[in-house]
Amino acid sequence: MVTEKEVEAIGQTLVDPKQPLQARFRALFTLRGLGGPGAISWISQAFGDESALLKHELAYCLGQMQDARAIPVLVEVLKDTSQEPMVRHEAGEALGAIGNPEVLELLKEYAKDPVIEVAETCQLAVRRLEWLQQNGGEPTGSPYLSVDPAPPAEEKDVGRLRTMLLDESRPLFDRYQAMFALRNAGGKEAALALADGLCCGSALFRHEVGYVLGQLQHEACIPQLTAALASQAENPMVRHECAEALGSIAHPDCLAALRAHAADAERVVRESCEVALDMYAYENGPEFQYANGLSQLHQPSPVLDGFS
Repeated sequence: MVTEKEVEAIGQTLVDPKQPLQARFRALFTLRGLGGPGAISWISQAFGDESALLKHELAYCLGQMQDARAIPVLVEVLKDTSQEPMVRHEAGEALGAIGNPEVLELLKEYAKDPVIEVAETCQLAVRRLEWLQQNGGEPTGSPYLSVDPAPPAEEKDVGRLRTMLLDESRPLFDRYQAMFALRNAGGKEAALALADGLCCGSALFRHEVGYVLGQLQHEACIPQLTAALASQAENPMVRHECAEALGSIAHPDCLAALRAHAADAERVVRESCEVALDMYAYENGPEFQYANGLSQLHQPSPVLDGFS
């Protein structure tokens, strides 16, 4: 049984800007796994941080926890136009992930937000909540534990799913359904079909493709992810997700790309590379779990070094 004192110690690591970003991320994912009002409270306190990447991840974790007690802080973040678009977008997505219909009207309001990433996210969240109401609950059968912004399409043919994914005349929700069906299908053909999505659609769409490729962890898409990370013309939100995907894939070919952008001019990109290098080390190392906040409390000294 985890004590309140242990939750507080992990929370203190999360909210301390002097801690290495990798340690703060690991603390965050530990709190996500623990759940409960104490974890939600500590995660909520960190929305005043200067790192858009960290705040974006806070919102993501609150959505994945699917605890209605996180709704008020997520609503506050979505409404706060001083927050970065990627943070507000993630708050909107998290509200959709929690799945409580009480936020439906609010999401419909922000589906018209002038910030396109926020508007598209809230449009998707509205469709997700409507789908949940029509289908009586969460989709089943996914090999992944994540709560996704759209259920997978019923289509199983990878070629047809690729066509759906890349068809910019189709509603965004339908294309997301194809995206998650391809992820669930797995394999090289599906990975390459998804990677083609890095070259089309909105920044929000491309960023989600990067996220899904990170879940899939297939080496076939390393060149496309590396190219997107390296593109200075690409939206930083997309580049950040591609960096984290490379860290999750954790193949030696990913390492040079991550190191090359660890000093990128865009803060969210260089911080993503920092976190991705830590994930790379975890995937290739002996550690039992990435969310190691509890075990860190009992270490005589920190085991995490900063990557540079």
